[in-house]
Amino acid sequence: MTLSNANLLYIEDDPEIGAFIHSELKSRGYEVTWLTHGDSALEAANGCNLVILDVMLPGLDGFTVGQRLKKQYPHIPILMLSARASIDDKLQGLQFADDYLTKPFHPEELVARIEVLLRRSGAPSSTPLQIRHLLIHEKENIIMNQDTGEEILLTGKQFHIFQFLLQHLGQILTKEQIYEGVWGEPYLDGDKTLMVHIRHLREKIERDPASPEIIETIRGIGYRVRA
Repeated sequence: MTLSNANLLYIEDDPEIGAFIHSELKSRGYEVTWLTHGDSALEAANGCNLVILDVMLPGLDGFTVGQRLKKQYPHIPILMLSARASIDDKLQGLQFADDYLTKPFHPEELVARIEVLLRRSGAPSSTPLQIRHLLIHEKENIIMNQDTGEEILLTGKQFHIFQFLLQHLGQILTKEQIYEGVWGEPYLDGDKTLMVHIRHLREKIERDPASPEIIETIRGIGYRVRA
């Protein structure tokens, strides 16, 4: 099991929210079992790696379902979702749950919290891509420097640029292709934005930014990352 194909149990009775989150998680590579009530949660949780649990459910409420799940499967992380944002509700949920996220929330935050809980619970990372001294866990957005053993922290835009280059590993990409792929806007000739981001990215990932081995400049065309 990797973080990206972990088995998630998702319990949410709202059909619109449920369908959206179910689709969002599936698109990121997770295996997702979606229930609209908690009656069969104990059976469905067998073999799963994490439970995402709404509080307001028909029949048994999420607090009751969560308590029963944690009692039977103490090793499985539980992430509570709720529109109930009072401190009393949060404290009640956190008596058994591992995290509590209030609605409305952004899918990116939900995924980030899922990944933290999976790592914390001992879920092994996926097989990383190795380029020179870098170990890149693409699904988990983690880049490790093998020389130092430390994680390399990139800004969101730096990671998106690097990820775009990795998705086209070995290919020479023009500045226009990279800019439009990352920013989603037409590239304006003479714009230095991409060049500045590439320079800062090299300062973080290259052994010698002045002589880059990972992100190559192809003079007059653009950039390439070699495998």
